Amino acid sequence: MASKIIGVLGLQGDFREHIEKLHALDAQTKDIRRVSDLENIDALIIPGGESTAVAIVEKSDTAHGIFEKIRELSSDGLPIWGTCMGSILLAKNIEGSTQGRLGVMDITVRRNAFGPQRFSSEMPISIPAIGEEPFPGVFIRAPLITNVGENVEVLGTLEQGIVMAREKNLLATVFHPEVVDDARVHKYFLSMIG
Repeated sequence: MASKIIGVLGLQGDFREHIEKLHALDAQTKDIRRVSDLENIDALIIPGGESTAVAIVEKSDTAHGIFEKIRELSSDGLPIWGTCMGSILLAKNIEGSTQGRLGVMDITVRRNAFGPQRFSSEMPISIPAIGEEPFPGVFIRAPLITNVGENVEVLGTLEQGIVMAREKNLLATVFHPEVVDDARVHKYFLSMIG
């Protein structure tokens, strides 16, 4: 059977860390920077970074139309995972913001819910879907999922609120699984690929 190809949106943010983590799991990757790069992939990761910057980059000549194509692939069932900034781009609703977004996942997010970068932290998260041992969640200017639609499964929470959720082929984590040694969240995403 042919190996699955995981696209990683490389416009900005932690895309290299995701690619390294996937290679460690023997997954093939493809750096996605323009619409044509989205051909022949089996899944897509939208990494952490600055969501307003990506929304601006999307309007550039190079990446123009990439959001529209990702929306189309999402409705076709392509597994898509957004981490931190990626979860903001996936969300239908962003509290107090009209910034550009994909708007494909029935979640509401609050930007910078854990405070500015100097308040970055690591907290253990209980995620039963990946095992009993808590996952080392790294939060860097992280958003928080404050509300979910009826078809969204909450996979991980902290005292502050929801930090991981899934809606069919869409996965959102507000933390950064790509910067820790634990690969269980990446394995979970790979398991979503048909």
